Amino acid sequence: MKNTDRVWDFVDARRDDYIGLSDRVFDQPEIAYTEFRSVAEHRKMLEQEGFRITEGVAGIPTAIVGEAGDEGPVIAILGEFDALPELGQVAGVAEQQPVEQGGPGHGCGHNLLGSAALMAASSVKDYLAERGIKGRVRYYGCPAEEGGAAKTFMVREGLFDDVDAAISWHPATFTAVNEARSLANTRIDFTFHGRAAHAAGAPELGRSALDAIELMNVGINYMREHMPDDARIHYAYLDAGGIAPNVVQSRATVRQLVRAGNLKELHGLIDRVRKVAEGAALMTETTVESRVVSGVSNLIGNRPLEETMQRNMERLGAPEFDDMDRAFAEKIRATLSEDNITVSFRRVGMEVDPELALCNFVVPLERQSEGGEGSTDVGDVSWAVPTVQARVATCAVGTPFHTWQLTAQGKAPAAHKGMTHAAKIIAGTAVDLFEDSEVLQRAIETHRSKLEKEPYDCPISKNVSPPLKAMSNQ
Repeated sequence: MKNTDRVWDFVDARRDDYIGLSDRVFDQPEIAYTEFRSVAEHRKMLEQEGFRITEGVAGIPTAIVGEAGDEGPVIAILGEFDALPELGQVAGVAEQQPVEQGGPGHGCGHNLLGSAALMAASSVKDYLAERGIKGRVRYYGCPAEEGGAAKTFMVREGLFDDVDAAISWHPATFTAVNEARSLANTRIDFTFHGRAAHAAGAPELGRSALDAIELMNVGINYMREHMPDDARIHYAYLDAGGIAPNVVQSRATVRQLVRAGNLKELHGLIDRVRKVAEGAALMTETTVESRVVSGVSNLIGNRPLEETMQRNMERLGAPEFDDMDRAFAEKIRATLSEDNITVSFRRVGMEVDPELALCNFVVPLERQSEGGEGSTDVGDVSWAVPTVQARVATCAVGTPFHTWQLTAQGKAPAAHKGMTHAAKIIAGTAVDLFEDSEVLQRAIETHRSKLEKEPYDCPISKNVSPPLKAMSNQ
């Protein structure tokens, strides 16, 4: 069915150009803070579309902002384009087939995310100009969502101070307004310093930094019984002290990722993790130093914006997939477990339909979702300004994100259809906010009332810089 809304016509006219942008970004995957080629592609499109461009914002070389319009409300549209390590995969193949062993890949669909966001921003720009509507649309090209917390740094540096509302989306297995549920988190590197020694000839002279990390992890494991149910702590060794077992390791580093349902609980858990580190250092007669790498806040919702986005979704309906789309989705689903598919339905509060390969409906706004939550730096934007996000079906039901199966679908026709659909949802929502000042004002007042009860406390202190080297060296 042809869309009748004018802004959706502007999206349709751009479809091929932005599929090209998405595929180019997919073909050159770059992890957090190294997205130089990807941001260059976005810059070219911003130039082509006639935006005023500001590069390197918040001290981040791969962050970019494009703006159109000179006065009126400011609506931000958020895009991303970073990939994940180790998830390189040949597109369109329903079996694990890396492009290069250990190479990065778009295992979370950010090639689609940024492209649809910029397509929407460009379409809104043209719509406002055609109708003579006063307003400014601003595209934020945000790097390093995967662990780098770029948006948190951008919020901290005041880049959203004059924004009235923000809109974003994420590829998904279902089409729904995103529930404002996520975990606040902080990544902290703990480096232990000990004393090297011959592990056999004079072990009594050594003090093992690796032992200290092992003991720290044991201590944290015992903490898990005494944390809030939704809290999580994960770890990764960045430096295990070398490969020689006959040398007592004098230096070792572990990254601890601490998550909690809100900032208050997060700060409490961080204090406890630091005490465990100090205890491990005391037990091993080593010393420990720590460095905060990144941090993000939990999402907060905004009902007026969510209702506005839901109306646009219901007018549009779900993306229209064809038999070829469903056939490839079934091949992907053959690589998944029954639990993968069940979890996918539970996360949107829907009854399991084992025959549904691709989502063909819009999930109701009122639902009872189940399952764990991840983290996103969109959370900090949601504390800074009224924010809403869409989830739009771009892949087979049951596809777990951060896997090769998601990467394999990153250039599929179904992904392109979902991406274009997402651009229409974002554009329609933005236009509604520009044309209905009462809705925008209700969103602003709702946001303001929440912050009056609980003011924003940025999880990254002023003395912490974006971890450009810490992330890019991984």
